Amino acid sequence: MTILFTFLCSCSASCFFSVIYDAPRKLFLPAGLAGAMGYSVSFILGENFHMDGIYTSLLGSLTLGLIAHIMSRVYKAPVVLFMIPGIIPLVPGSIAFRATQQLVTLNFTDATNTFIRAILIAGSIALGLLLSDQLSKTLNIHKLILIKRNRL
Repeated sequence: MTILFTFLCSCSASCFFSVIYDAPRKLFLPAGLAGAMGYSVSFILGENFHMDGIYTSLLGSLTLGLIAHIMSRVYKAPVVLFMIPGIIPLVPGSIAFRATQQLVTLNFTDATNTFIRAILIAGSIALGLLLSDQLSKTLNIHKLILIKRNRL
C-alpha cells in the first residue's frame, strides 16, 4: 500500500511540475509516469533493500533517464519534457533544508555533513541522467529496430 501511495504522490508531483514547466497537455501523464517510475525505483531500493540514499538516487535517476528517452521517442517530444519534471521527486530538498536549519542554529559539524550528503545526492542524480543519456546514444534502440526489420 505504501508503494502505491508513493507512486501516486510522485506521479502527481511530476504531473503538476510539467504543468508549471508548460509542457504540452498530452505529455502531462507520461511525464508524471516517468517521474513516478524513477522515484519508485529509488524508494523500493531504499526501503526494501536498505541501500544508501546516494546509490538509490543514482539508480532512480538512471531509470528515469532511460524511461524519458524511450518516452521521447514514443511521443516524439524532447527528452527534457520528461526529465525535468521527473527529477523533482528525487531532489534532496528536505536534506538541504535540514542542513540550512543546522547552519542557522550554529551546529556547524552536523550542517557540514548534511550539506555534503545533499551535494552527493544531487551529484548522483546528475550522474544517473548523464549515464542514461550516454547509454541511449550508445545503444540507439531506434537503429536496432530498423536493422531487425531490414529497413536500414
